[in-house]
Amino acid sequence: MKRFEKACLVIVILLLASLSFAQQNAPARAKAFETAPDISYTSVPNFLKLPPNLYLGEGIGVATNSKGHVFVYTRSGETRLFEFDQNGTFVREIGQGLYGFEMAHGVRVDSQDNIWTVDEGTDVVVKFSPDGKVLMVLGRRREAVEGIPASPGPGANTPPAEPYRFSRPTDITWDPAGNIFIADGYTNSRVVKYDKNGRFVKQVGTTRGSQPEQFNIPHSITSDAKGNIYVADRQNRRIQVFDSDLKLLKMYDNIGAPWAVCISPGAHQYLYSSNSNPDNNDSRQAAVSGEIYKMELDGTIVGKFGKPGKQLGEFSTVHAIDCRNENELVVSEITAWRVQKLILKPQQSRTTSAAK
Repeated sequence: MKRFEKACLVIVILLLASLSFAQQNAPARAKAFETAPDISYTSVPNFLKLPPNLYLGEGIGVATNSKGHVFVYTRSGETRLFEFDQNGTFVREIGQGLYGFEMAHGVRVDSQDNIWTVDEGTDVVVKFSPDGKVLMVLGRRREAVEGIPASPGPGANTPPAEPYRFSRPTDITWDPAGNIFIADGYTNSRVVKYDKNGRFVKQVGTTRGSQPEQFNIPHSITSDAKGNIYVADRQNRRIQVFDSDLKLLKMYDNIGAPWAVCISPGAHQYLYSSNSNPDNNDSRQAAVSGEIYKMELDGTIVGKFGKPGKQLGEFSTVHAIDCRNENELVVSEITAWRVQKLILKPQQSRTTSAAK
């Protein structure tokens, strides 16, 4: 009995120590939180309509095409890519059983309505035509016995990144010339540029770290009409902005941990960034995150919206944002296993600057 009591005491002490450690290491609120105006919004109930016996797993990637069709890249029993029409009605599945699908991370649609998937498990980026045919493959799937590599810590010695091999890539974007930019991601912590035909051009961020032009998990990536590239440097809690030649222009570090970034099209573009709560259901982490920021491209904060939670209109680890329509966003969430369509109702309000 005494042994049992001692074992219980040890467990209690370890739990208390763990909680204390987590409390001490919980991040602070985003610097912009207090001054950013609130943007009113609603969430469309039951937006996606799945057929019977078909379900979403983790909401990993979401994107729309020029027709308003929604593509959802999801992790469930297996990684799958679904297409829905503009009303959320199921259309089809693309790439079922594809060798490049194992652990979904990102899906994007380019200006020609081609669909691109980024798979963290296979280290493969696949380009599909609008009708679902494979047009291009970047990267190479590792042998199954090798498994998925652990994400190294800052300063860890990792093998040099190879031009045409990825290691747990996360996202993709393009400049107006069609050059391809891939966030490569959990292990390599770099951004790689290829031409429109998939030929390697250059890279930035070959050493994991917190200095300018270094990354600690480049988790999401997007671009503006001028070809500037915006990288969500998640663990460094900042967005780094580069020109299309991957020269650093500026950084925004007041919007928390950017898990997902997106730039709206049109004459006046806006940058959206999600300060997501980590997918561990830790209430201390959730208490200082969960909101999405709307920004001018120069980093000026237009406003914020959202809070952590699992109800309609709340966010449970937003992993991807589609902002093809400035005030009609589609977001995917990991821990809630869902996609929400949001209708923003912005008003004229004061703004705050984020540029450094």
